[in-house]
Amino acid sequence: MIGLISATAAGAAARDRLAAAWPDRTRVYEGPVQDAVRTAFAQCEQLVCFLATGAVVRLVAPLLSGKTEDPGVVCVDEGGRFAVSLLGGHAGGANELAREVGEVLGAEPVVTTATDAVGLPGLDTLGLPVEGDVAGVSRALLDGEAVALRAEVVWPLPPLPVTDEGPYTIRLTDRLVEAAGREAVLRPPTLVVGVGASKGAPVEEVLGLVGDALREAGLSLASVAELATVDAKAAEPGIVEAARRLGVPLVTYSAEELAGVDVPNPSDAPLAAVGTPSVAEAAALVGGGELLVPKRKSAASPAMATCAVVRRPGRGRLAVVGLGPGARDLLTPRAKAELRRARVLVGLDQYVDQIRDLLRPGTLILESGLGAEEERARTAVEEARKGQAVALIGSGDAGVYAMASPALAEASDDIDVVGVPGVTAALAAGAILGAPLGHDHVSISLSDLHTPWEVIERRVRAAAEADLVVTFYNPRSRGRDWQLPKALGILAEHRTPTTPVGVVRNASRPDESSRLTTLGALDPATVDMMTVVTVGNTATRDIAGRMVTPRGYRWQSAQEGAE
Repeated sequence: MIGLISATAAGAAARDRLAAAWPDRTRVYEGPVQDAVRTAFAQCEQLVCFLATGAVVRLVAPLLSGKTEDPGVVCVDEGGRFAVSLLGGHAGGANELAREVGEVLGAEPVVTTATDAVGLPGLDTLGLPVEGDVAGVSRALLDGEAVALRAEVVWPLPPLPVTDEGPYTIRLTDRLVEAAGREAVLRPPTLVVGVGASKGAPVEEVLGLVGDALREAGLSLASVAELATVDAKAAEPGIVEAARRLGVPLVTYSAEELAGVDVPNPSDAPLAAVGTPSVAEAAALVGGGELLVPKRKSAASPAMATCAVVRRPGRGRLAVVGLGPGARDLLTPRAKAELRRARVLVGLDQYVDQIRDLLRPGTLILESGLGAEEERARTAVEEARKGQAVALIGSGDAGVYAMASPALAEASDDIDVVGVPGVTAALAAGAILGAPLGHDHVSISLSDLHTPWEVIERRVRAAAEADLVVTFYNPRSRGRDWQLPKALGILAEHRTPTTPVGVVRNASRPDESSRLTTLGALDPATVDMMTVVTVGNTATRDIAGRMVTPRGYRWQSAQEGAE
């Protein structure tokens, strides 16, 4: 919950705007400010104070316990101009909260945390347990000193300016090790613990068994991702409570699923009890991985619990990102977040240039020129299969005549794939022209590099006969100058010469140009590959210089009747 506190009418107005925007996330604290701050500080995960920063500093100073316990605090001035991350920037989430508040109120977020200020991900913001010399290693990263990455397990980290050797080290491991001097240890959740238990097995026995198994194998409890068992034990109190105390989810599988997993130590006892020859080993191995601890029983007599431990490396992550038509303000916040998250960026060189300034230090950039789409797709998938966090970029929407299709054709279920939508060229052009896509419409590429012209022509003819608004991508190039006149001729068989046609070049970019003409007047020689051509249907009209396709045909009929 986010506590909201104000002292004046102006602050209350801004406070109420935020409360209205986030009714389920916020709670307004009334009364004397000192009392309100004290109460909210104790009850809430975060605070937004519509007060001067100096006043908030004095109010919260006596309440501070430590950076991992204190709530995140954001200050907003009474004019609503700035949202200042004051306390708990990372641990309390105040940095991100300041950005969110800024979006709602139109305020400028002010974040002074050193790593955020220079675009580096903080080691304590990666979502992984971290210990050791976190401050020293972070300072070395900020100062540009050599920091080595020692990755003992595969995990998709964000970009970090690391080297192979250096006086400081980031160690990525699930082993039970102590951090050395000048070393920060990150513990990714790579371990799956399969558990089986007799009815009524005490939670202490389950936890003791798991702890002993991990410790004796030299594995860290902080890297446990989940407990896994058979469906029949989903409500077993000892297992449920063990997962709760460990702070990990309890994942269950059917006996049929577990029976199909090849295990080294099958047994008749679980087969008779729950229908599978293995619970602990099979539940741990069902998702694949390396068996580090074979099935072992608890030390109690009789033993009422079993466990097995598997290392399941982190899956690589491929984000296919649409950059939009070119204007920075049409690049979505989600796309920006994925660009900053990716450790490897793959893209066409001219698209990389558009967003190079958004990338974090340490991002590996793999760029290539026109015509290498399939090579870029293969490269992106290969990098993801290495366990990397990868962003594959394309213009417009990555799923529309762009990189999503070849990438997903290469990818299999061994990596995670995330699609990030973008504003397409057709949508950008449509917004400039007016409302040409107000009714059913279709986009057709006139490039025959990948599609035979016979297929393209058949699609154009079908769109013409169906009276669809048509947006032509890739309409004309130096070596391909006859396709657009041919396509326009097909449409002219079904539409009048006065049918509105919109022509937009470099939509949303500084050298954007547009014009509204007609099917009979359009000169194909004025069109190139940077142009989008939108041809209206029989209902489309030029209204006050804007291209408009009504949502229904009743409007057209009424207009024709009036004439």
